[in-house]
Amino acid sequence: MKYHHLLFLFVITVFSSCKLEEKSHQYIKFNTTAELYQFLKWSPESRFPLISAHRGGPMPGFPENCIETFDNATTYNPVIIEFDIAYSKDSVMVLMHDDQLDRTTTGKGPIANYTYEELKAFNLKDNEGNETKFKIPTLDSVLSWSKGKVLLTIDLKKGVSYAKVIEKVRQYKAESSSIIITYTAGQAKEVHQLAPDLMISASVQKKAELKRLNSIGIPNNRIVAFVGVSAPDKEFYQYLHSKGITTILGTMGNIDKSAKASPAKNVYYHLVNNGADILSSDNLPQASEELDKFRYNKKLSSPHIN
Repeated sequence: MKYHHLLFLFVITVFSSCKLEEKSHQYIKFNTTAELYQFLKWSPESRFPLISAHRGGPMPGFPENCIETFDNATTYNPVIIEFDIAYSKDSVMVLMHDDQLDRTTTGKGPIANYTYEELKAFNLKDNEGNETKFKIPTLDSVLSWSKGKVLLTIDLKKGVSYAKVIEKVRQYKAESSSIIITYTAGQAKEVHQLAPDLMISASVQKKAELKRLNSIGIPNNRIVAFVGVSAPDKEFYQYLHSKGITTILGTMGNIDKSAKASPAKNVYYHLVNNGADILSSDNLPQASEELDKFRYNKKLSSPHIN
């Protein structure tokens, strides 16, 4: 009996020691908008390249635009979370990229046909079409979850009100962790007039677009420049950096495909070395590994990362 008891204790000890440890999280935290402004004001000394997890960093078992997916993304790198907002039938702001529910949920048809209470009945599906136990989150739940963990870039689908989104950002005191995505100078002007303290992601793919934004009253210290989905030349990055502007390059699509096909080329490493500051990517694991290597080699750190 004594032998069997000792054997039992030994087995329990071995299994306990073999138990997989929970992955650690890497968080980004700004206590004030002033800290966020300083972090995003480009300078060689304070530069700290980041990944923006496109639609939150979906991967098998983790659907796009889902808080559980956002949380998983923070186990790879300190991240910016890009996500999409749509309206339910009763005007609740929920996270959804498509007009239709079919691709990403167990629901069918337009999201606008369902109240939020009705949307709760559906589960989210990952990008392989596999059903998960996760639910469609609200903007409220994301803003509540995100504080002290991630930066947010908030993308509004057609018809969603900038004023209503900004109202929610204010409600949750998330000004120091939120960047509002705009696609036109008119949208950027609207956001800046509604909330001059908020950072704006604005499309700046040529010098004239920055001059246009400045001419309608948007200062450089409120702009994060989205430079497109193909890498501009080094000179354009230098131009924006000379204005103190941080840049976002969209790698989702062709660049991500190229990086996956040729991992030895260290595509993401070279993109940030060439001047990109934020990479909006669908390839979180590989991009994370290469940015970790870049920041280590360049001895880059930030007091806002933990």
